[in-house]
Amino acid sequence: MVRYTDKVLFDEVWERDGLSKRDRSLITISALTALGKTEQLQFHLAYARQNGVTDEELQEALLHLAFYAGWPNGMSATTVLKNIVENDQ
Repeated sequence: MVRYTDKVLFDEVWERDGLSKRDRSLITISALTALGKTEQLQFHLAYARQNGVTDEELQEALLHLAFYAGWPNGMSATTVLKNIVENDQ
């Protein structure tokens, strides 16, 4: 699975011209939040920051998602982001 993640997902899908990495990050965070996949969110929230999404934009996206993906999922994702930001300081 690691090989497919590295070679197909990140080397091929994430490198396609159709969307920016920033947009792909926001889409991925939305899907992971909606599915409650906090373990994968740890990587993708940090990756979104590398791809140019600001902490304020991430906070706003997670608040917005909470109303559509469920409050508990939004709260869990917000906690993951909070830990990333605090550990980065």
